[in-house]
Amino acid sequence: MEPVEFRRRLHAHPELSFKEHDTAAFIEQQLDELGIEHRRIASTGVVARIKGRKTPEGDRRAAVLRADIDALPVTERNDCEWRSQNEGVMHACGHDMHAAVLFGVLKTFAEAPDFRGTLFGLFQPGEECNPGGASLVLAEKPFEGYDVRAVVGEHVEPQLEVGTLGFRAGKYMAASDELRFRVRGTGGHGAMRKQLKDPVAAGAELLTRLIALNDEECVLSIGRVEAGGATNIVPDEIYMEGTLRTFDERERGIIHRRIEIIAADIDARHGVKTEVTIGRGYPCVVNDEILVKQATALAKAEKLKVEMLPLRTTAEDFGFYCKQYPSLFYRLGVGAAAGRPHTATFFPDEAAIGVGIAYMRKLALQLLEK
Repeated sequence: MEPVEFRRRLHAHPELSFKEHDTAAFIEQQLDELGIEHRRIASTGVVARIKGRKTPEGDRRAAVLRADIDALPVTERNDCEWRSQNEGVMHACGHDMHAAVLFGVLKTFAEAPDFRGTLFGLFQPGEECNPGGASLVLAEKPFEGYDVRAVVGEHVEPQLEVGTLGFRAGKYMAASDELRFRVRGTGGHGAMRKQLKDPVAAGAELLTRLIALNDEECVLSIGRVEAGGATNIVPDEIYMEGTLRTFDERERGIIHRRIEIIAADIDARHGVKTEVTIGRGYPCVVNDEILVKQATALAKAEKLKVEMLPLRTTAEDFGFYCKQYPSLFYRLGVGAAAGRPHTATFFPDEAAIGVGIAYMRKLALQLLEK
């Protein structure tokens, strides 16, 4: 099967995070046909392994190429033969493209494994939601005993044209945390304020002070507020939830503490009690600076256009790999006509698949040979 056909098969049969049962079975079937060794990982993921025929005895050098395989709860509105057949589920973030690139790289190496070391191809489940498939993969220690030169991942990018790759050295994508607040007070008649310990007023001040924490490297948004009162009824409690994005683990801890201090201060003045829950999500994606230098030099040598990227406040569970191994996460241009990811009409240019395969293959060889 050719990579474009592989991508279209995945696109037509998308599955949500940690439910990628048919996806994994299909990937296993295709790897079997190529004679590539593989096994399940993190339940609905697949890790493939190819040992180069030039590998000396005892050589444990390795490179890991990672692609995510889960889809999103989006109803597709594209009109094409390979549109989603699973109502309400769509590959709206390009994970089918990522998997097709990885499959294409593995296919070329299976046909001619003329390299030293071991190449792992990781089809990872559950990137789109906590706890993140990457954390579950690493918990199984699949690369233990190997000298992992790099873990490499890519993501499609409509703001880059086909033939363009995007890189950033050092911190790149944000750490993500989920914020939840339950403010409990004493409700009652809206006209009898002296009898109230108003959770709505306290919650409004909490929201305002939380938003004031925003700066260039701290992004906090509250996306949900629930209060079950009426025009003249103040409820006993309200509920709020949102997201926090930071780029430094020390700063992340400081912001967590500031949130708790703000809530405690508001509680003391309003006579309410706020339950603060901070669910730690993915760590920051931090690209190894030496790997970025090597990767950009290779891209330029291959006559690809290179763009250096700004900080990105979205999150990726690829950050878990960055904490354990030298890692590289870059962007693969799919053209502005693709539209915005996470929408029902996202339609990346499939010409990017060939670009991605050729580049990732040469990058893997470079990592293993050096």
